[in-house]
Amino acid sequence: MPKIYLAGPDVFRPDAIERGEHLKRLCARHGLEGLYPLDNALPAGLSPAATAQWILAANLALLRSADAVLANLEPFRGAEPDSGTVFEAGIAVALGKPVWACFAPAGDLRAQVPHGADGRDAQGWLVEDFGLPRNLMLACSWAGYSATAEMAIADLARHLGIRDGGAKAAAER
Repeated sequence: MPKIYLAGPDVFRPDAIERGEHLKRLCARHGLEGLYPLDNALPAGLSPAATAQWILAANLALLRSADAVLANLEPFRGAEPDSGTVFEAGIAVALGKPVWACFAPAGDLRAQVPHGADGRDAQGWLVEDFGLPRNLMLACSWAGYSATAEMAIADLARHLGIRDGGAKAAAER
């Protein structure tokens, strides 16, 4: 059963544990094993800096053990995806693992980021104009993207060559 690292800002939601369990159940229905960053049990008594280092190491280990990554690239705290998720997607690409993105389409970047006639945003930064829904470094490196987590997990399973994963997973139980 292929292992899927579930990258995204979902870990910051008020219902983060429940969200992770939901995503892992969706994976199982499609013949995938979901690996959620909060699956790791944080050791007690660590300082904030040691906690951050531990989380990084644990999540990188999960990511290395995965066969693919599902990356929630919804806008987070602004117009762009969560920087931690983008980091994890970059690591996955560097490791040769397929990344499947998940976000609701909202047009290309020029449609999403307010800009003037010169193509620059309020801070004077150029808003790229390649007709892509995310920065080119993401959009040109993912295996595909889907609008919802449900669709993305099913699409990723098909991309990995799993046909009728739900029936297979049910038969194995």
